[in-house]
Amino acid sequence: MTLELGLDTFGDLTDDENGTLSPYARVIRDVIDEGVLADELGVDFFGIGEHHRADFAISSPEMVLAAIAAKTSRMHLGSAVTVMSSDDPVRVFERFATLDGLSTGRAEIILGRGSFIESFPLFGYDLDDYEILFDEKVSLFAQLLTERPVTWQGTTRSSLRDQRVFPLSETGHIPAWIGIGGSPQSVARAARLKMPLVIAIIGGSPVRFRPLVDLYWRSLDSLGSAPLPVAVHSPGYVADTDEEALEQVWPYMKEMRDRIGAERGWGPVGRGDFERDTGPDGAWFVGSPETVARKIAATASALSLSRFDMKYSVGRLPHHLLMRSIELYASRVIPMVRDLLS
Repeated sequence: MTLELGLDTFGDLTDDENGTLSPYARVIRDVIDEGVLADELGVDFFGIGEHHRADFAISSPEMVLAAIAAKTSRMHLGSAVTVMSSDDPVRVFERFATLDGLSTGRAEIILGRGSFIESFPLFGYDLDDYEILFDEKVSLFAQLLTERPVTWQGTTRSSLRDQRVFPLSETGHIPAWIGIGGSPQSVARAARLKMPLVIAIIGGSPVRFRPLVDLYWRSLDSLGSAPLPVAVHSPGYVADTDEEALEQVWPYMKEMRDRIGAERGWGPVGRGDFERDTGPDGAWFVGSPETVARKIAATASALSLSRFDMKYSVGRLPHHLLMRSIELYASRVIPMVRDLLS
């Protein structure tokens, strides 16, 4: 199977040409332009994350993906991730089935719990129900994906009895993945639901996640299922040289990491931490096209991946630099990775 190579963004608020924070509306329009460029240059998948915070512009990925769908023709479009715990499975299916129709069958969904919890109080959910909300809702969603009448009963929403949900998708099946951060319990759930797996690797060596891949496939085998695709989502950035990439990313990565870290009780990140994260054994894919391609190929081989998605937005890194990174990723990294793996 040929490795698919995608891009993800969370719609991070970016600096404009004068170093001033861009307004939300401009960032949303910029993300559409980034998606269109990715499609034109041959990227396989474009994912948009859902957040409900001041530092991200996109709380409704499907809306932005629909705008991109209208201007593109080939790459698949999906969430990265949809926070199912604080959403309604029926409405999620309806929105993505609509996107699937707009995009002539190119919609995908990555379901996850997300790394932030702002959506829980925003939509009236109790954090004490964190586990059961996701478990029940994703189980219902798996039934909805069959596009047949659904009968379901749980504790987190009203019951369904022989209920159809519309519109139906273009092909009768919307690809849906489970996004995880690294817990064996999440791997087991993905296997039980027989959904492909996306591992978000944002720290440490990617190779250390191999036991989770093996656990996933063993779990599928025990359930009588053939192996399903495994993908990785990791942060990255491409510039013409390693030095240029590191110097461009470092101040924006530090600002973002320290801001989020202050909320979570982490200390400030140092340059040494950054260089470890972006080094050969780190989780950040930052550098020249050659450096990034070699690292992606090594990760794909070590983890037996079907897809690699690079989260190309880094805090307030300006739009024009993101566009250049996309251009280099599509025109130089992707061909190099395919050559290395062949």
